[in-house]
Amino acid sequence: MKRALIITYYWPPAGGSGVQRWLKFIKYFRDFDIEPIVYTVKNATYPIIDKSLLNEVPNNIEILKQPIWEPNNLFSFGRKNPKQSAGFLNKKPSFFGKILQYIRANYFIPDARKFWINPSVKFLKNYLKNNQIDVIITTGPPHSTHLIGLKLKEDLQLKWIADFRDPWTDIDYFHYLLLTKKSLKKHQYLEQNVVKKADTVIVVGNTMKQNYLKFNKNIFTITNGFDDEISNEKVVLDTKFTFTHIGLMNSDRNPVLLWKVLKEIGVKNHQFLNDLNIKLIGKIDNEVLVSISDNNLTENVNVIDYVPHNKIGNFQKASQVLLLVVNNVPSAKGIITGKIFEYLKAKRPILAIAPNNGDLANIINETNAGFVVDYKDKELLKSTILALYASYKKGNLYIDSKNMEQYHRKVLTKKVATIIKDITK
Repeated sequence: MKRALIITYYWPPAGGSGVQRWLKFIKYFRDFDIEPIVYTVKNATYPIIDKSLLNEVPNNIEILKQPIWEPNNLFSFGRKNPKQSAGFLNKKPSFFGKILQYIRANYFIPDARKFWINPSVKFLKNYLKNNQIDVIITTGPPHSTHLIGLKLKEDLQLKWIADFRDPWTDIDYFHYLLLTKKSLKKHQYLEQNVVKKADTVIVVGNTMKQNYLKFNKNIFTITNGFDDEISNEKVVLDTKFTFTHIGLMNSDRNPVLLWKVLKEIGVKNHQFLNDLNIKLIGKIDNEVLVSISDNNLTENVNVIDYVPHNKIGNFQKASQVLLLVVNNVPSAKGIITGKIFEYLKAKRPILAIAPNNGDLANIINETNAGFVVDYKDKELLKSTILALYASYKKGNLYIDSKNMEQYHRKVLTKKVATIIKDITK
C-alpha cells in the first residue's frame, strides 16, 4: 500500500468548497491501496465551519497538525465579517483599506498563510526521517502549501504532486490585488517554479491544464465531483418556480442581467412573479441584494446564510431550477465552480450564466444537464427562462442528463490513485 502525505490548509471542521476535494479523495483512498496521512493546521481561522464534515473523515487515519499564525485581523478592515474569504475582497476600499490591501498583496506572498511554511517544513522533515512516505501532495489555495512541498522536494528528493483547486495568478480576484510589478513577477515566478518542479501537477479544468503545459508535461485534469451523502429526509419538488443558488455570490457573480430579465417577465406576467421564488444559500454580497431590490424582487428572494453540507442535497433536489453563475472576470473561461457536480447529482435543470465556450459550459453540454447563457445574451436568457417556466406550469420540468458517472468522487479518486502509483514505481 502506498503512503501519501497530503498537505492541506482546509480540513474539517472547515466548511465551504475548499475542504471538499481532498476530504473526498481521502475518503476513498484505501479502496485503491493508498494510505493517506493528513497534515493540516491546528488553529485555523476558517471563514465557514461545518462540523458535519467531521463524520466523513475515515477512521484511524493519521492526522498531523501544527499551529499557524494568521494576520486575519489586519486584513479584516472594511469587511462586515472579519472571517470572510478572499471572494469578498473589497473592490472599493477606503483610503486606509487600500493601504491594508496593498500590504496584503505585496508583503504576504503568496498569501497570508506564508508563516506556516518554514515551521511546517521543519516539522515534516523530522516526521519524514522516522516515517516512510511514498509521495507528498500539496493542495492550494492557499498556495503557501505548495511552497512547503517545493522545499521538501528540493531538500529530500521526495515524489511530489501539486494539486491546484484554483489557479494561482489566474484566480478570479487576482486582478483586484494592488500588486507592484515586482510583486507580480514574484507571484509568477513562484507559480511557475512550483509547476516546473512538481513531479506531477493536477488541475480541475482543461483551460488551466493548457496554461500550465508549457512548464510541465505531466499535467492531469481531475475535476471535482459528487458523492453519495445519504439523507433520510423525503424530498418533494418545490411548488413554487424556484431558482436555487448554492454558495458564495460576490459582486463578480452578481447576475444583474438575470434580475432585469426576471423583472421584465414579471411586469408582463404577474402570475410569474407570484410563482417565482429565488433561494440564495450561502454568503451573499450586499451589492447583489441591492441589485435585487433595484429590480423589485426582494419579496421573491429567500436568503439562507449557510446550510451544512449534508443538508444541501435536499435543497438542490427540491428546486425547480438550479442557478449557477460564473464570475464575470478575465479568467472566466477556466472557472469550474465545485457546485456544478453536486447540481448534476440532483438531476434538476441547471441554468448557468457563464462563458458559452468555457470549461463549465463543456461539462453542462456533455451531460445534457441544462442551459448555458453568456453574460450579455439577454434574449437567450429570457427565452430560456420562459421555456423553463412553461414546462413548470405544465408539471413536466425535468432534465434527461447523461454521462455523469465519470464525476463520481470514487471514480475520480481511482484516477488520483493511478497517478500516485505511476510516479512511485
